[in-house]
Amino acid sequence: MNSINKTARLAGILYLIIAIAGGFAFFVASSSLIVPGEATATANNIMASEQLYRIGLVSWSIVLISELVLSVLLYVIFLPTSKTLALIMMISRLAMTTIQGINLLNYSIPLLLLSGADYLKVIAPDQLHALAMFYLQAYNFGDFIWQIFFGLHLFILGYLVYKSGYIPRILGALLVFASLVYLLQSFGNFLFPEFEEILAMIVLLTIIPELLFTFWLLIKGVNVEQYEKRALETPQI
Repeated sequence: MNSINKTARLAGILYLIIAIAGGFAFFVASSSLIVPGEATATANNIMASEQLYRIGLVSWSIVLISELVLSVLLYVIFLPTSKTLALIMMISRLAMTTIQGINLLNYSIPLLLLSGADYLKVIAPDQLHALAMFYLQAYNFGDFIWQIFFGLHLFILGYLVYKSGYIPRILGALLVFASLVYLLQSFGNFLFPEFEEILAMIVLLTIIPELLFTFWLLIKGVNVEQYEKRALETPQI
C-alpha cells in the first residue's frame, strides 16, 4: 500500500507541472503578446516574438500530456471511495483535456496566418491580422467550454476527498467551492459576456484550494491506514 502514496505524490508532481507550464503559457507566452481588441498590435507582437509563442504551444502540449496521466492517477487514488464517481471524475477531466487539445488548434492557426507564406499574399495584411485575432478569440471562447467539464470534475473530486477519510475533509470542501466558481465563470460568460473581466477575476479564488490539494498530495500523500480500510470495503456511490 506504500505504492498509493507514490501515486499520490506523482499526482502532486503532475499538478505542479500543469501549474508551471500552464502559468508560463498563459501569462508569459500568451497574455504578454495578445492585446485585447487590437488585431494589428497583437499580430506584430506574435511575429516579433514568434519563438516565445511557439514555446507557449509546447507548454500547452505538456499540460495536455500531464492532464491525461493525472486523470488516471486520481481515479486510482479515489477508486476505494466510489468506483462510479471516480470513473465519472476521470472521464470529465479527460473530456476537458480533449476539448483543450482541439481548442489548441485555434491557438496554432494565427502562426499560419502570420507566417508570410506566398499563398497568403492574396489577402490584405489587415485582414490576416483580423483573422488571427478571430482565432485567438475563438480559443478564449473554447476555454469557457472546457471549464464546464473541469467544474464537474472538481465538484466530484471535492466530494470524493470529503468522503474518503484518507485526505482532510476541508480540502474536499474547498475543491467543491472551486468547482462552483469555475461553473459560475463558464456559464456567466455565456449568459453575461459584458461581465467577462469580473468573472475572470473571480476565478482567481480557485488558486488556493487547488494549490493546497496539490501540496497535500505532494508532501503528505494519503492516510494509508484509512486507504486500506476503504479498499477492503465495497465502493459506494
